[in-house]
Amino acid sequence: MSIEELFILALMPVLKTLLIAVVGLFLALDRISILTAEARHHLNNLVFYIFFPAICASGVIGSSTETGIFSLWFIPVSILITFLVGSALGWILVKITRAPRHLHGLVIGCCAGGNMGNLPVIIIPAICAEKNNPFGDSVTCTKNGMGYVTLSMGIGAIGIWSYVYKIIWAYGKRDDGDVSIYSKLRENQHGETSKESLDSITRALLPNSNSNFKDDEASAMIETKVSIPIIIEKKVKSLMEYVDLSVVFRPPTIATIVGIIIASVSPIQDIMVGDRAPLRFVESSVVLLGEAAIPSMTIIMGANLLRGFKRSGVGIWLLIGIIIVRFVFLPIIGVGVIIVAKNLGMVGSDPLYHFVILLQYAVPPAMAIGTITQLFEIGETECSVIMFWNYAVASIALTLWSTYFMWILS
Repeated sequence: MSIEELFILALMPVLKTLLIAVVGLFLALDRISILTAEARHHLNNLVFYIFFPAICASGVIGSSTETGIFSLWFIPVSILITFLVGSALGWILVKITRAPRHLHGLVIGCCAGGNMGNLPVIIIPAICAEKNNPFGDSVTCTKNGMGYVTLSMGIGAIGIWSYVYKIIWAYGKRDDGDVSIYSKLRENQHGETSKESLDSITRALLPNSNSNFKDDEASAMIETKVSIPIIIEKKVKSLMEYVDLSVVFRPPTIATIVGIIIASVSPIQDIMVGDRAPLRFVESSVVLLGEAAIPSMTIIMGANLLRGFKRSGVGIWLLIGIIIVRFVFLPIIGVGVIIVAKNLGMVGSDPLYHFVILLQYAVPPAMAIGTITQLFEIGETECSVIMFWNYAVASIALTLWSTYFMWILS
């Protein structure tokens, strides 16, 4: 295919995304007032708890039956590279631009955590639907491509809700250690639980004051034994405070794990997947729910971007820096990663698989970062501005990079 044909092919899904996003933005206008803040809240809950998990599970199951789930091991490795490289570039950016400390976590998070969910989920089926796409027939292309993308979504969600979540919290703390009411309550709960646990262990294991020991050596020995469980308790509590499993394992992540389990265990797969499976209606229902995820997510994305259009508050050089990191440096690094991986035989020979991996490096910041800033009440306005301009630039940058990716892979 010529470069012009590839450009048109890459442009079509971006135009579709923009059109649906504009509908969401239009519905969120004050004059229209259909997609109000309350309506967006309810629709977002439906997407987050129902539609998005459904598309994650169905996509992983559908692809893994054809390719084998364990053959996709390089996807999490590639995502880890995007987080590490993006974090390093973000850290350099905040030092160069001298951004306010409370925005350091937001900037690093935007550079590290890309939107590996909404956009690829729209782009891949749209490209596969084109008759002249370079990835084969549309049915197989869509089935395999959605599997690659949904696995990326699940792994990416873990990174966003663990690493990015924690780094925004860490940099957003004030001198008194407070971030938000929610965070303060969590810290108090952790502190009280830790104190109560340690007190109970101490009361249970330390010698009674009425006990009589014949020498000090026996007492010292018991204190030494008691210190071991206390140290273990402190370490466990410290780890649990750092990694909040309820935050990491969100519905999309859980759905991806369930999909991986179903795809990996043959007896379960035989019961639920396939035209002759007794419980095939379960898979069909999940697929049907998942089809509502793409338009719903895009409409919400367009409505949320309206806030960034109305507000300002981010330094121009900081904004330009994030755009350069996400749409110049990371895609170039992604090309280098895929070339090395192909030469070492790590990613097989499927060009669609390579294309999905490359997309991980070229997408704008994850929309979930905006949710995190709202949760902690840190840089909400700045995040809206960053998101608006990054997604505006993405309409051009993603088209150009997608064209280039398909050209080097064809």
